[in-house]
Amino acid sequence: MMIHMTYLSGEYKVKGYLSLPYGYKLDLDELNAQVHQVYGPAEMPMTVIANNIKEEQQDINERKWPVLIYCRGGIGRVGQVKTEWLERFSRNGFIVFAPVYRGTEGGEGRDEFGGGDMEDVPAACRLLSSLPFIDTQRMSAMGFSRGSVNAAYAASETDYIRQLVLWGGVSDLAKTYEERVDLRRMLKRVVGNPAKVPEAYQARSPVHMAERFHCPVLIVQGSDDEQVHSSHGLQMYNRLKEVGADVDMHWYENYGHHMPPEMHMRAIERMFDWIRAH
Repeated sequence: MMIHMTYLSGEYKVKGYLSLPYGYKLDLDELNAQVHQVYGPAEMPMTVIANNIKEEQQDINERKWPVLIYCRGGIGRVGQVKTEWLERFSRNGFIVFAPVYRGTEGGEGRDEFGGGDMEDVPAACRLLSSLPFIDTQRMSAMGFSRGSVNAAYAASETDYIRQLVLWGGVSDLAKTYEERVDLRRMLKRVVGNPAKVPEAYQARSPVHMAERFHCPVLIVQGSDDEQVHSSHGLQMYNRLKEVGADVDMHWYENYGHHMPPEMHMRAIERMFDWIRAH
């Protein structure tokens, strides 16, 4: 079962996806009432967008569940949340929540590629922590590509995140500006020129957040990644080693930014094994 829902991030109503483990259901009226307990009477639209072919029989409230917060890559329509990924994640026995970032899919505000939108992840954590079926002691975050910026921020600035996964993640946004000529126009428009506003790029770079992480970190990196060069993963791993962090790396030789489905499933299972072990 998957729900497209609305939540508050600061002053903005933003959107996200809630995906339940296979076979479990959640009454939408019940969820709506729980959300209103947090936000008051403001209208927070939510819609069931997917059900299993075989009707879900088990109530999600039977126990408390671990959570994976999946931080998507890209910006706007580029790199939108892949619902098939949410289904793959949920099959590992986790509730999955995926913020789409403000200004996207009908959400208010503006995606700043790691500016004010970084608050969208802690805001999701606060909402999830209020739900009775969530185990607040087992909340992890996975940032894919640009999503590493948002996931890393949540891990560095809050105590919600118990495990952090950076998968094909940007570690230094100024480095991305130099490497990705095709992204420079967007970065100049959204963030600015790094020569003129270096502090804006530093604030969006997980490598500069490393000392503030409060949890174990896993780097997932393909050797042949051309969208976020593999040197980003290595740079992040080495920086975390320097500051004495608990860090591991899953290195995938001859694989790029996106893996074929079968390999992707194996990498996901390995990631969840790491989360459970930590």
